Amino acid sequence: MKSAPTSPNFSADLGRGDQDRLVYFAFDLLWLDGKDLRKMAQLARKELLKQLVDENGLEAPIFYSEHHEGDGEALFQAARKLNYEGIVSKRVDAPYRSDRVEAWQKINAVQREKFPVIGFIKDPGGVAALYLGKQEGKELRHIGKVGTGWSRTKSAEIRKALDTVVSPKQKLTKPVKKPKATWVEPTCYANIEGLLRASSFKGLSKGTGRS
Repeated sequence: MKSAPTSPNFSADLGRGDQDRLVYFAFDLLWLDGKDLRKMAQLARKELLKQLVDENGLEAPIFYSEHHEGDGEALFQAARKLNYEGIVSKRVDAPYRSDRVEAWQKINAVQREKFPVIGFIKDPGGVAALYLGKQEGKELRHIGKVGTGWSRTKSAEIRKALDTVVSPKQKLTKPVKKPKATWVEPTCYANIEGLLRASSFKGLSKGTGRS
């Protein structure tokens, strides 16, 4: 198997307009000069891709994604330290398949955690973003926000739930300035996957926040 790290969800950068931070990693080549390469082995396709990149002198923001053979566990731990989403492992002798097969696997490194929702930004049909807090002893502090991971329908459902616990003022131990925020009682918890700087919303629940 060959393994490669996968990056965090980049929708947060797109939402902020930080496209200049994005790079493109080319990791496979399916067609070349009208020739179908999908029946070729993964490693053979990558060799042709590397040759194509080198011959055309492609530079940043386009990069060739190197493959790594050997200790997958070591690569996984390195991906976790670098805050990558995980790694993808593929058989080097396998042909290309568009569906999920045993020849390739994605192993996630990100963790899910629940945070109390302390406020939100209104959207015409629901919510544009959720402000999150974290309970540390007797203190509730603001730790960030999430603005992706829900559909229009789910956005409306979240708004309906939060409208029932709207508070006239924020419940944080140390207040923060968020002019667009509608504050709520911290009784609803957001299930968040990944780091808050590149996080994705996975659900809303009421309770203590325990998983």
